[in-house]
Amino acid sequence: MEQEVPVTIHGSKPKEPQGGARVEASILGQVTEISEVLAGVLSCLRESESWHTIQQGTEKAREYIKKNPARAMLLTLGAGALVGFLMKRKR
Repeated sequence: MEQEVPVTIHGSKPKEPQGGARVEASILGQVTEISEVLAGVLSCLRESESWHTIQQGTEKAREYIKKNPARAMLLTLGAGALVGFLMKRKR
């Protein structure tokens, strides 16, 4: 089913906010810098002695979740509620 949609063409281009390209470049630069820092941290972590321990812990967590999915979900829900309670702003 096709429909025709009326289109209005304006003679002028919409105005961009002043400094729009500059803000975009700034944000892009910040994102690039953050990704480079995170890549450096990850490569340092992989070279450290702790990497093997982290991998073992990750594997144990995956096995536990596969064996006990309901319990893992409840534990995650409880941990999230606890963190939310601790971070709650006092008014």
